[in-house]
Amino acid sequence: MTEPARVLIVDDHPLLRGGLAQMIGQDPGLALFGEAGDAGGAILAVDSDPPPDLVILDLMLGNQDGLELIKQIGMLRPGLPILVISMHEEWIYAERALRAGASGYIMKKELASVVLNAVHMVLGGEIYLSGRMRVLLKEKGLVPDAVSALVPLADPPLSDRELHVYRLIGAGLSTKQVAGVLHLSIKTIETYRENLKLKLHLPNAAALVRSARDWVGKIG
Repeated sequence: MTEPARVLIVDDHPLLRGGLAQMIGQDPGLALFGEAGDAGGAILAVDSDPPPDLVILDLMLGNQDGLELIKQIGMLRPGLPILVISMHEEWIYAERALRAGASGYIMKKELASVVLNAVHMVLGGEIYLSGRMRVLLKEKGLVPDAVSALVPLADPPLSDRELHVYRLIGAGLSTKQVAGVLHLSIKTIETYRENLKLKLHLPNAAALVRSARDWVGKIG
């Protein structure tokens, strides 16, 4: 008899972790490896011996950078499948998550049966994306008007770290607070802010803050 695949759940909301754990427990092909509420706990769990067979990861762990965590897990355990589960629309983060090393991206609003299907696809070595996202990635640039406003229109496009800084600014964090969250110097964050203003064609710091807050408000 094949052993069930062991799944690690990484989410900063205990209620959501509990719901995912219950879902996993109802599938005979899966077993709960453990739960983590932040990036540090996720790294400790992945670094255990043996590691989990799959990580289900919420991209937004408070102010922590989920994309960076995906990259760290990939360096620590190359080939370990990671399924991102998020409340944020695929149009914003799915491609970035895949580039960072994730094996799939699914919305939290999906039915449990759809999430389980995504889990098994990723465990089987496939990439999971919704049908509409697959079309988008095949035909780059054809983002529907209804969601195009969700993606910051930057020229050139924002890097993953720039997007994270932009999100933190939009959440109301000061330059000093952003530096503390990212463990970077204030000078480095100031450089990121200048880059953001240039790429987003914003005239000053106040415009940057307004733009970031508007964007965070749109994506929830």
